[in-house]
Amino acid sequence: MTAMAHVPAVSETENGREPESGPGTENAGAARSTRTWAVIAAACAGQFLVVLDVSVVNVALPSMRTDLGLSTIGLQWVLNAYTIAFAGFMLLGGRAADIFGRKRMFLAGLGVFTAASLAGGLAQEGWQLLAARGVQGLGAAVLAPATLTILTAAVPAGPARTRAIATWAAVGAGGGAAGGLVGGVLTDALSWRWVLLINVPTGALVLAAAVLWLTEGRAKEARRRLDLPGAVLVTGGLAVVAYGIVQTEEAGWTAAATLVPLLGGLLLLAAFLLVEARTKQPLMPLRLFRVRAVSGANAGMMVTGSASFAMWFFMTVYAQNVLGYTPLQAGLALIPSSLSVVLGSKLAPVLMRLIGARHVAVLGALVGAAGFGWQSAMTADGTFLKTILGPGILMMAGAGLAMTPLAALATASAAPGEAGLVSGLVNTSRTMGGAIGLSVLSTVAAARTSHGTGPVALTEGYALAFRTGTGLLVVAALLMFFWLPRQSDT
Repeated sequence: MTAMAHVPAVSETENGREPESGPGTENAGAARSTRTWAVIAAACAGQFLVVLDVSVVNVALPSMRTDLGLSTIGLQWVLNAYTIAFAGFMLLGGRAADIFGRKRMFLAGLGVFTAASLAGGLAQEGWQLLAARGVQGLGAAVLAPATLTILTAAVPAGPARTRAIATWAAVGAGGGAAGGLVGGVLTDALSWRWVLLINVPTGALVLAAAVLWLTEGRAKEARRRLDLPGAVLVTGGLAVVAYGIVQTEEAGWTAAATLVPLLGGLLLLAAFLLVEARTKQPLMPLRLFRVRAVSGANAGMMVTGSASFAMWFFMTVYAQNVLGYTPLQAGLALIPSSLSVVLGSKLAPVLMRLIGARHVAVLGALVGAAGFGWQSAMTADGTFLKTILGPGILMMAGAGLAMTPLAALATASAAPGEAGLVSGLVNTSRTMGGAIGLSVLSTVAAARTSHGTGPVALTEGYALAFRTGTGLLVVAALLMFFWLPRQSDT
């Protein structure tokens, strides 16, 4: 794999030469180590931003609704416009990183993301906000795969790379977890607009750091051609399916308003698979799924992501709509969960050496399921300790434990010329699983409340969503136990 940063110790080993020793070797080694961690820091900062924006708007949704007159479905699309564009174009972003260069795509994606954040923060109409969120997702789709390929290229395979991936996973998970706190502070202290505008100075700072620290790298054998038809079909298919699921809240599962987009989306996805099977340079080579580690890890990512992403949404709206927390209080209440997801991600490499990546992934799903089951016992007069703190820690610790081994298993199996593609696939599975999971669980909750708006009715709906999430995570644990490879070098 071509190194993203010029780290001689890495590149010399890959070329079959041992680094020279002699005067100044220790200083050179220290400089290489510093630069490697600077590269990792830049990659993790980019990942933090794109994941943060999946969840940072949650606590600001009531304020957005009041200010811009958004409907309930419109509020869901503040989230889904971002996540669907993010997930749908991420395969294209991953392939672009392989072809055109990881640094170039990192900078391009971050630039688009930052500009769209400015547009969203200045939006005066609901449609302007939704459009900006979609463009944000497009920028994130280009940026996110580059972050993981930059990291895996800078660190040689083995325990060091596993630790680096754990850091990346922890930072990404921390971004999702910190969204509630960051959004609460900004919404209470300033306005909902600042949950988007804060990305402008932050993005500019990361851009400057990336220009200074990152050096270009790409797959030598990659041809300069992108599968645009494939990208359009997969994005359109996923978006239309998600729209159909959202429609069930108002129309039900058997109405034409639901069935037409669901069937249309499935047809688009089928057309995508047909195109990928026939094109010479597919966006997603179907042969990748014959690699057990890749297919199993992505399936695990999608199912676990479908539950864990929705957790932040439901915990936030439960705290505000039922327990009466302010946006800031809701964000503060989720800090322990934020810390537990980071702890789980950092603990995973240690456990992987002891019991193997597959067992750690399964353990993470089961720990998360225990937290979801506990949370499903929530009541309208719940306390912080019993209905937020305890279950939140378990749910997010489990998510952190599962993500690191799944990302490590998938990327360890990637050929050098497909590192960006596999990285994009991992991110796509997690993000699209989250988007569809949120749509499904929101529909489940709405069906249970029967449009009731009182604390008891809302709690019953949220509780059913968490019970459904429990089942999803149990399925994920079984799926990973039987599908993931038993032996791994990660």
